[in-house]
Amino acid sequence: MQSAAVRLLHGLPYARLDRLEALYTAVLAVIPSWWPGRIACMEVSLATVLAAALTGRRARWVLGARFLPDAAHAWTEVPGGAVGRDIGDAVDRPWMPVLAVP
Repeated sequence: MQSAAVRLLHGLPYARLDRLEALYTAVLAVIPSWWPGRIACMEVSLATVLAAALTGRRARWVLGARFLPDAAHAWTEVPGGAVGRDIGDAVDRPWMPVLAVP
C-alpha cells in the first residue's frame, strides 16, 4: 500500500529539464561553506527532487553504480534528461541506474 505522499507525487507532472537544472543550481548555491560535514551527490540530488515537489513538479531521484573502479552516485532526472549525472569521467564509464524513486 502506497503512502499518501507517494500517491501525491505520482499525481504531479514532471518538471521540465531547464527547470530541474535551475533547481539543481539553486541547491548547489545554498550549500553552506561553514558546514564541517560532507554534502555530496546523494544530498544534493534529493534536495533537488524535494525542491521540484515544492514547486508542484515531479522528478526522479536515481541511485546508480558503475564498475572498474567500483563507484556509486546519485542524480536527478526527468523524461527530458538528467542533472548531476555526467560528472568527471562519466562519459567514458557511464552510470547504471540501480534504483529510481518514484
